[in-house]
Amino acid sequence: MEKVEVSICVGSSCHLKGSRDVIEQARNEISRLHLQDKVELKAAFCFGQCGHDGVTVKVNDKIIPGLTPEKIASLFEEEILPLTK
Repeated sequence: MEKVEVSICVGSSCHLKGSRDVIEQARNEISRLHLQDKVELKAAFCFGQCGHDGVTVKVNDKIIPGLTPEKIASLFEEEILPLTK
């Protein structure tokens, strides 16, 4: 099975909106859910969603804008976990 690719924007706009905290929370979720062998976490530059509040994340080919550290757990439950089964 291929790993689920989770790319978190670290471009200027997302950096200012807290991408560092989003990355840290994503790392925590990967560890908590024991997904180290199933999820590849990456940094990326601009997905063209700068007008949204929050940070933009790409899960495989799906772009999800407007994320905050508080929304990462639900992102994993709703979007990422189903892709790892």
